[in-house]
Amino acid sequence: MATMSTLFAKTPLPSRSLSKSNISHFAPPLTSLSFKQKTTAPHFKLRSIRAGLIEPDGGKLTELIVDKSLRDVRKREAATLPRIRLTKIDLQWVHVLSEGWASPLSGFMRESEFLQTLHFNSLRLDDGSVVNMSVPIVLAIDDEQKRRIGESTRVALVDSDDNVVAILNDIEIYKHPKEERIARTWGTTTPGLPYVDQAITYAGNWLIGGDLEVLEPIKYHDGLDRFRLSPAQLRDEFSKRNADAVFAFQLRNPVHNGHALLMTDTRRRLLEMGYQNPILLLHPLGGYTKADDVPLSWRMKQHEKVLEDGVLDPETTVVSIFPSPMHYAGPTEVQWHAKARINAGANFYIVGRDPAGMGHPVEKRDLYDADHGKKVLSMAPGLERLNILPFKVAAYDKTQGKMAFFDPSRAQDFLFISGTKMRTLARSKENPPDGFMCPGGWKVLVEYYDSLTPADNGKVPVPA
Repeated sequence: MATMSTLFAKTPLPSRSLSKSNISHFAPPLTSLSFKQKTTAPHFKLRSIRAGLIEPDGGKLTELIVDKSLRDVRKREAATLPRIRLTKIDLQWVHVLSEGWASPLSGFMRESEFLQTLHFNSLRLDDGSVVNMSVPIVLAIDDEQKRRIGESTRVALVDSDDNVVAILNDIEIYKHPKEERIARTWGTTTPGLPYVDQAITYAGNWLIGGDLEVLEPIKYHDGLDRFRLSPAQLRDEFSKRNADAVFAFQLRNPVHNGHALLMTDTRRRLLEMGYQNPILLLHPLGGYTKADDVPLSWRMKQHEKVLEDGVLDPETTVVSIFPSPMHYAGPTEVQWHAKARINAGANFYIVGRDPAGMGHPVEKRDLYDADHGKKVLSMAPGLERLNILPFKVAAYDKTQGKMAFFDPSRAQDFLFISGTKMRTLARSKENPPDGFMCPGGWKVLVEYYDSLTPADNGKVPVPA
């Protein structure tokens, strides 16, 4: 699938450290541009469109991978340092940081960065500018690990097999107020939040921050590394395709024809606005997801079929994996998803209903208001440069036999197929209405659910 991903040589750029001072104010944000604005405004006039890729936050990508010439030296140094063993999710955050998705962060957050993130959803840089940062990117340790570190200013980070992954320099250790972190990130401390149960509840009561040096690019050897393009690699690909606009679509679900309609319609509208070659970044989330989400490997198979079946055009689409873990933190997390795509070169971001949302862990309702995500993105500090594209609602039009934009004047003609309904049909090997999803993509989804076997407790299906 050379049209979907290509491996490129990566040239690390100098990292940029954030100020360690605790600054608690920023200027009021401007309102982000959306398609609701008149296209006759000067910004949209033909020939006045600004070509080229948007600059990363802070002006340059903060890549944290050690140059090859220094790797042996750093490995010898790491052998002398106290060690911290990374969880699977910790390693995913090392991956995120190492490639510059969180630019201009130079490593796991120190306390000033952590507090600014929790309370302001943004960071103020040394030059006074503000960048968005809505989710804490932190590393937790327990009392015993803190004791072993002692007075050392550096630690080695190792994987589950004790292989050295990175060095954390100029470290700072501070208390981990779990309840405050959970309440401010999710808006609730109700038990049952997936990321909290997986990554926070049983983690240590201390956080350790510092400047990160990652010894080698993170690889998973799962057959999907060719799709894991870094921000620098994506920018190279967009430049090779002569993109004058990049519009990103974040997803963690299979692509149905309603999604495809939205993406192709977005490109049409961008062309009407005067762009010559807008490129779609189809960017499935590839880090931690909750147990009932379709696993990444199956989602990638399904996305490949979508391109093979011609639902999306491979010439104007780049499919790549976004390595971040998923929080399911609604309007808070959607800011992170948007901010990271700026660093990959996207200047347009598609946002749908209840982005990064989930059902309430206890009550039978959504945890977040379905419209708050797109509203928050339109006024979030540090995202003023990003153009927010709200979803048009798509549903199955029974009169046309295909997915179409919902027309409330003839609501009776439309069928809404929820994710629950889609999963039910796939599990029972029933076909959805013709035109809901491409046949090849639906076959992959049916094969996934057919591969599931009950877990020992008989409750949670697991891949066979």
